[in-house]
Amino acid sequence: MSSQTDALLQVADAHVAYGKVEAVRAVNLEVRDGEIVTIIGANGAGKTTLLNAAMGIFPLKGSVRFAGKEISKLDIEDRVAAGLSLVPEHRELFATMNVEDNLLLGAFRIDKATAARSFEHVYTLFPRLKERRKQLAGTLSGGEQQMLAMGRALMGAPKLLMLDEPSLGLAPIIVADIFRIVGELKAAGVAVLLVEQNAQAALKIADRAYVMELGEFVLDGKASDIASNQRVVASYLGFQHESDSGI
Repeated sequence: MSSQTDALLQVADAHVAYGKVEAVRAVNLEVRDGEIVTIIGANGAGKTTLLNAAMGIFPLKGSVRFAGKEISKLDIEDRVAAGLSLVPEHRELFATMNVEDNLLLGAFRIDKATAARSFEHVYTLFPRLKERRKQLAGTLSGGEQQMLAMGRALMGAPKLLMLDEPSLGLAPIIVADIFRIVGELKAAGVAVLLVEQNAQAALKIADRAYVMELGEFVLDGKASDIASNQRVVASYLGFQHESDSGI
């Protein structure tokens, strides 16, 4: 475990409960600057719950530090302002608004000059969004909607982007494109925390990985080591891509 000073995101002794049901138990997690970290695990393991709690959507018992500061008491908007951003599993776009207006919502906390640079960056990463910038979000394909959700999160120039099941329901060729872009984000200095049931694809691009079972991390280490672990191979690298229930 690294020290608090060199971890961009540090979650310590995290517990998240739905009523009397504890969905996340005693979890410790770190993401460092410019690093891709993935959390893999079966349906219902608690992966989505953990991301939502780190973002402030669910209450969390424990500590969440970001860029060296305790943020567990901050609201979602203040966490976004600090540089933390989440692309949720179901994307949550505004279907009756066009692409450009959806992107603009991601820039509500920044000045016009910075927003202009963010548009340029997002359109460079996702040229298809530029082509469809006046098209209603609800009429986009699934892959385009995922690109838009990622682009909206990037408009605020986050230090850490959390992605919840970005490949869910997408064709393999689109999945490859999404993961290529995640790699480009790392090259640009954006750290990524990736929840993904397509474990094989996630482990290929990640630096480190955590394996989550029944609300707890049961294994962590270098992604290459996790990918060759026989337990992981048997349990996770052959299953079909399913949706995380969020528990």
